[in-house]
Amino acid sequence: MNKIKLFTLIGILLSFTVLQAKVVTQEEFINDMVSKHNFNKLYLTQLLGKAEVKSKIIKLMTPRKKGKAKPWHKYRTIFVNDKKIKGGVKFWRNNAKTLQRAEKIFGVPAKIIVSIIGVETIYGKNTGSFRVLDALVTLAFYYPRRADYFRKELENYLILTREERLNPLRQKGSYAGAMGIGQFMPSSFLNYAIDFDGDGKRNIWTNNVDAIGSVANYFKQHGWKTGSPVITATKIRTNAIKKLLSLDFAPKYTLQQLKKWGLLYFGKEPNYTNGMVIDLETKLGTAYWLGFQNYYVITRYNRSKHYAMAVYQLAQEIENAK
Repeated sequence: MNKIKLFTLIGILLSFTVLQAKVVTQEEFINDMVSKHNFNKLYLTQLLGKAEVKSKIIKLMTPRKKGKAKPWHKYRTIFVNDKKIKGGVKFWRNNAKTLQRAEKIFGVPAKIIVSIIGVETIYGKNTGSFRVLDALVTLAFYYPRRADYFRKELENYLILTREERLNPLRQKGSYAGAMGIGQFMPSSFLNYAIDFDGDGKRNIWTNNVDAIGSVANYFKQHGWKTGSPVITATKIRTNAIKKLLSLDFAPKYTLQQLKKWGLLYFGKEPNYTNGMVIDLETKLGTAYWLGFQNYYVITRYNRSKHYAMAVYQLAQEIENAK
């Protein structure tokens, strides 16, 4: 291959790489916010100039080298323990009327709302110590792996602080920009946060009433089915394990289909009910569970079978201890 053809090929490859991973500068982002949402350019330039890029955030976001995942029985102890259970009972008692009202309006059990808040922030005690603006600017412009996503969240954050008349430099959250008692990302705030106490503000940072209503609304909008089961223990044929566990992580298949492929379930739900098969490592070996629509809805908060099961089991323990 001659030099001209070689340089042409390199140029094409470099151009393709640039197109695949387009870098958006802060100036371009600001111009976009001005044209799309009528922000003042000088104001945004000065505001983003005050954001601090945090190397710690990049470190926390960077995936660790893949190793063996923590087994369910060890993961469980992090979230389902005496401290979380006692804290959940106290939170429930202190917010009983609000939880009852949320359950009545949205159809989401109080125990699930309480459990989510317990898992996310220990009932509002640990809502994050990073300035949300710092986190989102750092990830939007200095973390290429998910920069597009975090630029959108930064856009939503600037919109919500304007709508709610909040100082964007004062709001705090997680290193990923999740905010408040229920840990909503800015997009979730705009879509699901509600003013549940009627004071004209959506305060998910310090107001338990708004936080509870917002979590309940989030679940309802993601398809929670009132009165329907969440998950139940089951068995499967040994020769069907590989097939059933390779299915999509969603309740896309009816019980009739799953039984045909090897599910051994004899519960009361009709065969047209959709479900998903979950495996969890216990101290005694692998256990199999049948998750329904409501289990899947919990994973809309965090796409993890361990997370969803922890929320469910913590909810059960809190209810039993109440």
